[in-house]
Parts: sequence; structure tokens; C-alpha cells
Amino acid sequence: MENQDQMRLHNLKPAPGSRKDRKRVGRGESAGGGKTCGRGQKGQKARGKTRPGFEGGQMPLARRLPKLGGFTPRKRNVFAVVNVSELARFETGEVDPAALAAAGLIKKETERVKILGDGELSASITVKAHAFSSSAREKIEAAGGKAEVI
Repeated sequence: MENQDQMRLHNLKPAPGSRKDRKRVGRGESAGGGKTCGRGQKGQKARGKTRPGFEGGQMPLARRLPKLGGFTPRKRNVFAVVNVSELARFETGEVDPAALAAAGLIKKETERVKILGDGELSASITVKAHAFSSSAREKIEAAGGKAEVI
């Protein structure tokens, strides 16, 4: 015998009160939605359709507000960019943000520095920066130097 409480496709029913018949307007006063059919008296909204956001011919809110150009990300990752070719002026030793700032390649030594791989490098130097492009890392190490991430 099959259990009566078991869930089967032919037993499924929506929860009581979850389904509601649509409101049939314009079917007489006694039906509850007669005469003006819930639209009030006269006027454009009683007679025809208006598109969403329509304000009766007044300049709509979407056009009154100025256009905002994009947004500023809160966690912006800004780097001062230095190319490998600019590192060629350092003969030997260690190049860090303080040395780059002293040489005038970046504005402040507190800036985050990224080394990019444009140009060539012959000197064997140790470069300390916050980020390196893969080509810059290869060129520094090919010249016998080191690329260290701070």
C-alpha cells in the first residue's frame, strides 16, 4: 500500500493563500472595480498609458541631474612607473625607492614603484620595488642582478 502522506507530483498544491486571482476591473460597480476602475477621475493617467519616469511634461529627474563620469575606486592601486632603460644610470649597488627619488625618477620615496621592461640593462644591480612586470624581472636577472619585491 502507498503511504498517503508521501509527496508525489499529483499531490502537489500551492500553499494556501499564496495564489490570488487577478483583479478584473471594468465589470460593474458591484464587482468592486467598476466605473473608473481604480484610476481616479480624469487626467492623463486615467485615459492612457505613460511611460515609467514620465512627469507630465516636466523635465524628468533623470535629465535634471548632472551626468556623473564613472566612479573612483576606494582601493585604487597607483604605482609610480619606472622602465628598465631608466635604471641603466645606476652602475652598481642597490636601487630602492629612496635612490629612485634621489635620481628624480619618481617624485617621493613613499610612492609605490613598479618596474616595467621597456629598454635594456647591462649593469648588475639589485632592484627593490613594490611590483615588477615579467619582462622587467627577466631583463634585470639576465644582466646578473636581482629583482626583490618590497
